Amino acid sequence: MTNPIVDLDKKPDVKAFFDPQSNTISYVVKDPDSNACAVIDATMQFDVAAGRLSYESADEIIADITARGLDLEWIIETHVHADHLSGAPYIQQKLGGRIGIGEHIQEVQDTFGKIFNEGTEFQRDGSQFDALFKDGDRYNVGSLQCFAMHTPGHTPACMVHVMGDAAFAGDTLFMPDGGSARADFPGGDAGQLFDSISRVLSLPDAVRLFVCHDYGPNGRAIAWETTIGDQRAANIHVGHGASREDFIKMRETRDKQLAVPKLIIPSLQVNMRAGEVPTDESGNMQLKIPVNRL
Repeated sequence: MTNPIVDLDKKPDVKAFFDPQSNTISYVVKDPDSNACAVIDATMQFDVAAGRLSYESADEIIADITARGLDLEWIIETHVHADHLSGAPYIQQKLGGRIGIGEHIQEVQDTFGKIFNEGTEFQRDGSQFDALFKDGDRYNVGSLQCFAMHTPGHTPACMVHVMGDAAFAGDTLFMPDGGSARADFPGGDAGQLFDSISRVLSLPDAVRLFVCHDYGPNGRAIAWETTIGDQRAANIHVGHGASREDFIKMRETRDKQLAVPKLIIPSLQVNMRAGEVPTDESGNMQLKIPVNRL
């Protein structure tokens, strides 16, 4: 599809929340003309050794929304994250709002439903989410017009959400000195990722771009806001007119050297369920550990 027209005159207030456990940045995005807001990529904490969940990051977001008297309308997941557990249902329980993700979540659920040997009771139709976005879908946060762009490559269900002059990249792009996301998870594809990034970079230069992760390359301070223009000019993986062939070669070589994310096993099981932890027959939260499958 053709990218919808971006309204550069609509400048939502964007507040970032950094989770040091997973180097994730979550966002509260406020409509400039009302008290409506959205949350992007909320996290909760998980102590692997103790098998214990906690909600420090989500509670921080809840406190901010409450203190400002905002009305939460959307809780957006840019994709099924493999490095942190979603805090979406916890926030929804406290503040309301609809949880949304890309419609290709069904592919992700099918792939990992097999890897984790989920039974027939695990629905693979995305019904755990309140809304499934199609490429180009428009929606509103208050009076702020937003649209979703399907950007597969890191995962089949990745989407970039554009809200006024702000775009939320998920893992499709990092800061210019961080490059791009890996493409070696099941369902990932480096060529698709390049095509998706090229589409994102076709947005106007002045669009503010907010990333989901930052690792402070070369010791710099953690950062999360850049622009489309800066990405096109300086991104170390796709800037300066990098070719699709060179990107695929770089990405595939680099991905072979990357370690598996520490929280990938709990994250996938939880996040493909819209942030709900699976339970056993007695209703107790329980996670599986597949051996030699990832």
